[in-house]
Amino acid sequence: MSSFEKKLRAPKGVEPERWFIECYRKYQGHPLKILTALYRGNYHKFVLAVFFFFCKHACVWVLPIVTANIINDITAGNPDSTGNIVFYTLLMVFLVCLNVPMNYLYTDYKSQSTRYAETGLRKALIRKLQQLSISYHIETQSGRLQSKIIRDVEAVEGLSTQMFLSILNIGLNISVALAVTVQRSLMVFFFFLVTTPVAAITMVSFRSIMKRRNREFRKEMEETSARVMEMVELIPVTRAHALEEEEVEKMSGQLFTVAEKGYKLDLIQSLFGSVGWAIFQIFQVICLCFTGILAFRGKIPAGDITLYQSYFATIVNQVSAIITLVPTITKGIESVNSIGEVLLSEDVEHNEGKEQVESVEGHFQFQDVHFRYHDGESDTLNGLDLDVQTGQTIALVGESGAGKSTILNLVNGFYLADSGKVLLDGRDLKEIDLRSYRRYLAVVPQTSILFSGTIRENIVYGCENVSKEKLDQVIDAANLRELIESLPKGLDTMVGEHGGKLSGGQRQRISIARALIRDPKIILLDEATSALDSISEKLIQEAVNNLTRNRTTFIVAHRLSTIRDADRIAVINEGRCVEYGTYDQLMEKRGIFYSMKQIQS
Repeated sequence: MSSFEKKLRAPKGVEPERWFIECYRKYQGHPLKILTALYRGNYHKFVLAVFFFFCKHACVWVLPIVTANIINDITAGNPDSTGNIVFYTLLMVFLVCLNVPMNYLYTDYKSQSTRYAETGLRKALIRKLQQLSISYHIETQSGRLQSKIIRDVEAVEGLSTQMFLSILNIGLNISVALAVTVQRSLMVFFFFLVTTPVAAITMVSFRSIMKRRNREFRKEMEETSARVMEMVELIPVTRAHALEEEEVEKMSGQLFTVAEKGYKLDLIQSLFGSVGWAIFQIFQVICLCFTGILAFRGKIPAGDITLYQSYFATIVNQVSAIITLVPTITKGIESVNSIGEVLLSEDVEHNEGKEQVESVEGHFQFQDVHFRYHDGESDTLNGLDLDVQTGQTIALVGESGAGKSTILNLVNGFYLADSGKVLLDGRDLKEIDLRSYRRYLAVVPQTSILFSGTIRENIVYGCENVSKEKLDQVIDAANLRELIESLPKGLDTMVGEHGGKLSGGQRQRISIARALIRDPKIILLDEATSALDSISEKLIQEAVNNLTRNRTTFIVAHRLSTIRDADRIAVINEGRCVEYGTYDQLMEKRGIFYSMKQIQS
């Protein structure tokens, strides 16, 4: 852990991201309480930041007093004026120089506190996203989640700065100005107080409409982020079909919608700020007139006009700053609520307190299993019964939408049966800790999922201390040796974003190598040879055979010729297993499987 990480502390013994999630649960619906609780363990840093702020601003507060005293000495003909001027000059030079170290310390403690919240919130969101169910991720656009992690957390960090530092600093400025004023003239002090209700009325009158506009703008930004991500992913398809202009036109509509929301938000924020500024500028002119009359009548020394004018300007500017902060605070509060939409979601995979899986044989039983997706109109699986013995390779075939991929999702625990049971070695998957079970599981999806990194990093992902001998065995078993030897950097070759520098067959073999390196007991293959040329298909089929040897394997297959060697074939139709047996048995039966094979012949 770096020294900077140690500075960003949560309450003693608590992981920051877990603490942040707990704050949201405890103070649900109270964004300002949530924000305050996020800084528990770091309050002293805010106090120190405010103290150093006070020190660094001392020159600004003292200068009006020094100016007034010098003017008063000169106008009154004080014989000590020269000595006083020298003293005041040295004092101001010292206070100005003091600003530099004090500003550094102020920024240090302020930044530690606010960056703590920023980092902790992002870690909390990332942890929560890892816990949320697969159905949540399917139903939620990734662009929206990205917007919450980047834009909303940044807005909350800004809110933290404004709420706990800027407002406290504003309070200090106003307090110092009023404290000096009340000592010099109660009449001027009461005049200053008249401006406060005006500021409050101005803020209250605009607060609700700005809150609504900020929410509308935030939601449109999330929608835009999601659409931009979709557009980027579809660029190869768009280019291939010469649909660039159509895509630009489609995005333009969304961008203009965002611009309109932003335009309305800008107008209300501008009106809000300008009205407040105009009101207080008028009062500042009135202050000059008021104090000028008092000086003319001898109620205050002439030099005090500059003091009161400076302090009144300070109060005006600080109250105006509060008004200016309202949009930022409103935006930040909306972002606090936006982050809560993720952190407070209950659509999570619950594993705590369930039985740990210490070993796996790989015997699966589906007993009258029913399952329906959240937005489904009917059951996807409708009374499925299936028995898969340890070490068997079972191929799932059937028309699209029959329920084949759903069966795989039940096997890996992404979904749980609505009724009936899915048993692993006699244990209901609902009763076990799925995280411990998945240590014995490997998945090779239809579309290979690689991350930006080297071939080596993609193969050993999630496995530490893999020996060279084992890695070599896996490379040979996955038919990757020739590919790796043909590359200048071999295993250390970068694959590009999503493996874009490799062919589909090469990506698929890397996925198979990633599965092999885990030495799993259970394999899930979702049409590993789909959409590949015959040479790649042959290489992958050999790799698949090496992968599935002596392991319980589920294969979703569309090319029926690739599953001839499967131990059993299950024909799925309308969520049920309607035929079950070996390839030869099903061909002799001349049922649904036979008809499907004839169509592909």
